[in-house]
Amino acid sequence: MSRKPKVLISDKMNPLAAEIFKNKGCDVDVKPGMTPEELTACIGDYDGLAIRSATKVTADIINAAKNLKVIGRAGIGVDNVDIPAATEKGIVVMNTPFGNSITTAEHAIALMFALARQLPQASSSTHEGKWEKSKFMGTEVTGKTLGLIGCGNIGSIVADRALGLKMKVLAYDPFLTPERAEEIGVTKVELEALLPEADFITLHVPKNDKTAGMINKDTIAKMKKGVKIINAARGGLIVEADLKEALDSGHVAGAALDVFEVEPAKENVLFGHENVVCTPHLGASTTEAQVNVALQVAEQMADYLVDGAVMNALNMPSISAEDAPKLKPYMKLSEQLGSFAGQITDNAIQGIEIRYDGTVGGLNTKPLTALIICNVLRPLMDSVNMVNAPMVAETRGISVSETHNTAYNQWRSSISVTIKTEERTRTIVGSLFTGKEPRLVEIEGVPCEAAITPHMLFIRNDDKPGLIGSVGTILGKGGQNIADFRLGRQKDTGTAVCLISLDAPLPDALFDEVANLPQVQNAKRLKF
Repeated sequence: MSRKPKVLISDKMNPLAAEIFKNKGCDVDVKPGMTPEELTACIGDYDGLAIRSATKVTADIINAAKNLKVIGRAGIGVDNVDIPAATEKGIVVMNTPFGNSITTAEHAIALMFALARQLPQASSSTHEGKWEKSKFMGTEVTGKTLGLIGCGNIGSIVADRALGLKMKVLAYDPFLTPERAEEIGVTKVELEALLPEADFITLHVPKNDKTAGMINKDTIAKMKKGVKIINAARGGLIVEADLKEALDSGHVAGAALDVFEVEPAKENVLFGHENVVCTPHLGASTTEAQVNVALQVAEQMADYLVDGAVMNALNMPSISAEDAPKLKPYMKLSEQLGSFAGQITDNAIQGIEIRYDGTVGGLNTKPLTALIICNVLRPLMDSVNMVNAPMVAETRGISVSETHNTAYNQWRSSISVTIKTEERTRTIVGSLFTGKEPRLVEIEGVPCEAAITPHMLFIRNDDKPGLIGSVGTILGKGGQNIADFRLGRQKDTGTAVCLISLDAPLPDALFDEVANLPQVQNAKRLKF
């Protein structure tokens, strides 16, 4: 008789989680508060590790985990897990990306009311016996305009609550389709249109290269005087010094922040400001949310350990043992094609079309499709993974189609990814060289063979003389070493593409120089 899977719960978690593990056939130990040394010493006995945010699953702990098969995070963030180390050892890392959504959305609404009626300041004053009734003149939210920056799972819940409060809701989200906007009752706008119209602005985006510091002195200057800003999403989306300056000048009437650039935030430039409401990252801190994520992570981990089912995995798709060796060479290619397409797409995605030709056309491509969708969407979503990507696309009104053709074309095997947006249609094609080396072979209809590297610069340009020299001069003067330089063109359209591999990330100033060259139609910095 085989032994039962053994699970360690190393953080404080609702007791019902342990009961779920037991009911599904797992042995469970609950040991919150262990030191890293204690966890390292005992982790080798366990098949599963269930955590919240306190346990730090480092490479040393993972290396000591001789039997560990799955790490489950009750919550969204997995900054406390060394995912590359877990992946290298074949350990599945799961999270519960939707368990905190309602709680976080409600906290954003609560912060909006706190700003509108100056509740924390009035409470503090009253506790001090001052009874300053005339000092705290609030404002109604009814009839006001709420600007949502990010309208995914949490943002759409905030929109629903705000509409119930009779607010007008504007939403900026490159992945929000017109159909989805109409369905949830918001007005889809560009950021430039949202900023001067919104009375309240609330943030619901992940922190990444595109969103870090997006609320800064330039964007604040475009906002309506007297605007109130709420951030219960991620620290670092707001340049805190710029916000303080705007609060001091009165351009921004108030700010409510649950997250900060540095956490835990023991000190901050905004602390003590009379028009700032602060909470210590309480977005997910409700009894209901903590119960939800605890139960979800227990269900997911037990299903994996007992039945082999995978849900909300961050580092593996659903692949059977039979399909794994056949699909392995195409996994990296699919990841790169999706990431490339996602990074060069700025507008709301209406559809993703994937075509498998040649040998790959006869395989079980569902995991490849999930991987492509995940990487297309990942630049603006931190809760998407290989397992939930198709569902996320569906809930956002993005159509996904697959076409299979086992006949060879120019390549023995090729994968084409076509992204349809409101503005245009883009197709990226990749293949395998020597049956195992991923390569881009066509970009937006232009033949261009190139290997993907960590730091790249993509340029779409007019097919006219001078571009190569101009770009090379700019990069050379800026001390940027070019590892590879690939070109392609379509003579009939006069369009060309250029893909440059660099040894290091391209600084903003140099990128702007390249992007402003007269021949350049479009330029993108890419990171893989």
